[in-house]
Amino acid sequence: MLSARILLIVQALVLVGFGLAYLVRPQEMANASGMLLMAPAAITDVRAYYGALQVAIGLYMVLALLRVDLLRATLMLLVLLYAALALGRLAGLWLDGGEQQTFNLVALLFEVVSAVWAWFALRRI
Repeated sequence: MLSARILLIVQALVLVGFGLAYLVRPQEMANASGMLLMAPAAITDVRAYYGALQVAIGLYMVLALLRVDLLRATLMLLVLLYAALALGRLAGLWLDGGEQQTFNLVALLFEVVSAVWAWFALRRI
């Protein structure tokens, strides 16, 4: 149970932190991964999808910390989300070439570690 709680705390901090950064500084955050936001519609989309959605998922982690009945479902959600992100990123690295993609390699490492950690935490409760 302690491992699951630590995981939720880490996830809440990372997701809310990155979400707020994408809400406040969308162009700078997008540039870190090589994206260029060329129109106001693109900036708004990044604020919503990369910003607000990450904040909402992070706040759900906090809610799961406060309500033990949500713990199992939250860990399953983390396994599913991070496994899907890692598989999608792996597909992209394979299809688009993995050279000079430091951002995506670091993100992939975080996603794999998060999915595995959530899987083992889920098995312990």
